[in-house]
Amino acid sequence: MQLKEKTIATLKQFDIGAKFSDLPVLPKASVLIPLFVRGDELHTLMTLRSEELRTSAGEVCFPGGKRDPGDRSDVDTALREAEEEIGLLPDDVLVVCTLFPIVNKSGLLVTPVVGFIDETFSPSPNPAEVSAVFSVPLGFFTREKDHFVAHSAPGMMGPLHSFHFWDPASGCLHHIWGLTAMLAILVATLALQKKPEFDVGFDLEDPQSFFQHLLHIKLSKL
Repeated sequence: MQLKEKTIATLKQFDIGAKFSDLPVLPKASVLIPLFVRGDELHTLMTLRSEELRTSAGEVCFPGGKRDPGDRSDVDTALREAEEEIGLLPDDVLVVCTLFPIVNKSGLLVTPVVGFIDETFSPSPNPAEVSAVFSVPLGFFTREKDHFVAHSAPGMMGPLHSFHFWDPASGCLHHIWGLTAMLAILVATLALQKKPEFDVGFDLEDPQSFFQHLLHIKLSKL
């Protein structure tokens, strides 16, 4: 079985579908975690937010944003935002699964959507929102090298993971941290079926239980 097909079959086991799509408590957002195969290795596409944005300016993230009234689903939100931010057309994304939603630091219920894109995709960043687009080998998020962790970080329920990634294409050093880093670790763990070299802060036998637990804690406080 080819790497792409094998990964799709693995990730579909963790698809929650629309299980949490109707939660009325919190404002919603979605992110797209785009995967592609380069050579014999899985990669993911990430963005650097514009310094002109009011929130999370200059931070690394996955394409995504708040749900619009016209969005029919969490998947629609992720695909629309990806098109607006980096010019990725919805028809060019093979949606594989949606994972458990997580409450971010701004109080948004963020649903991760995982999809495959073509290796040849050439981003067209919207300069009002995105200052750079780069790719990272998915296995990078399972390695101890360039990984850092802080415990008892303000506003965090669990370890705060971060990575320093040097992009060979641009020569830039990117700091990947917080929710984005945690999502990257989760998808890498699920897709590669590989235990990270560091303590992830959740049960590797049931990785999504950690996020389900955080969601329960957050909602119970509202």
